[in-house]
Amino acid sequence: MAHSAPLVLPVCAEPVRDGTVVIRGGRVLQVGSRAELLSRFRVAEEVRWPGMIVAGLVDACCAPTPPGHGVTTRAAVVSDPADLAGVPGISYVEASSAGEQEWEEHDRDALITALREVDRPCPVGIAARTRDPHVLEDVAVLARTFGLRLLAGLDRHSPMALDEAGALGPHCHVACARPLDPGERKLLRLRRSVVAICPPGQEQAADVLALLEEGNHLALGSHALGHHALNQHALGQHAPGHQAPGHQAPGHLDPGHLDPGGLDPAGTGLGDLLGPGDLLGLAAAVRRRARELGLRVRGLDRRLVEAATLGGARALGLDAGPGRIGSLGPGSRADFAVFDARGRYPYSALMARPPCLATVVGGAVTGTGRPPRRADP
Repeated sequence: MAHSAPLVLPVCAEPVRDGTVVIRGGRVLQVGSRAELLSRFRVAEEVRWPGMIVAGLVDACCAPTPPGHGVTTRAAVVSDPADLAGVPGISYVEASSAGEQEWEEHDRDALITALREVDRPCPVGIAARTRDPHVLEDVAVLARTFGLRLLAGLDRHSPMALDEAGALGPHCHVACARPLDPGERKLLRLRRSVVAICPPGQEQAADVLALLEEGNHLALGSHALGHHALNQHALGQHAPGHQAPGHQAPGHLDPGHLDPGGLDPAGTGLGDLLGPGDLLGLAAAVRRRARELGLRVRGLDRRLVEAATLGGARALGLDAGPGRIGSLGPGSRADFAVFDARGRYPYSALMARPPCLATVVGGAVTGTGRPPRRADP
């Protein structure tokens, strides 16, 4: 089977003009020039798409609702283990105990039972939503014991508190919808925890450009943990250790903290402007605000697209090995999206939020906006 388009964007390699993705058994065999690959492989069927084939988008933090356009894998946070069914990607079960007594008497055993016995179609992780430091520490121990991914929100915890509890590390990514001071960014970078940038509500968004410039690994998420409808507890103030936006280190790149007023003149907040799971919309908003402020980051468009694809895969620990996601190459899962995007600069074309024509997961087309043209190879 082959899928072809005027442009193929593997993310892990340079764009391919008049490109083709050859797949077999839900995996990618090769990505390259259409003329070359159709001469090398015996293809039984070819689907020719208009626009651009892009590695599937990965939502690094979302609610268990229908995925956004082009999203092929998600980190979905669920409050009830019964919600695990049908969520593509990794399902993160909430650990939101109010205190140590509640955790010890009931919640800990309930969480362990869910992790061990639930009939789940996809991997499971733990979303640390408790404010109690002792519970948080035990959640981190459970994640390491069971070899699970861990997701934490910086609306409830500072990176320092997470590190003291033993939560940070390559197995953990954080959902962030607030500015981070230089020390927080450095700690997350040293612990190799991916930062998932999420839309703010009435709060300020993270200083994305500083994170990029300093070398933090970034992903994009459609919802911050503190903004989920899954848990209606009132949010407190910013986590301890959060430095005021005006306190910048000398020479620090100030991206204006991407305040909602800059992204939305009406002041309703970025979350009200984006559709469900609109990762490219979030990336475009970051780029637009950077340009308004006259800030320049080299290759910003490409790095934002990488955050929405390979960065999300890295956050979920699915960016390497056979069956990897977030990029298209030999051995990767055949997950990609087709966008009606054209132009000389493919990454910039995606920032215009073009219509999504199709989403393909494991080689199967899960939704189309425009019928493809089938051709004899």
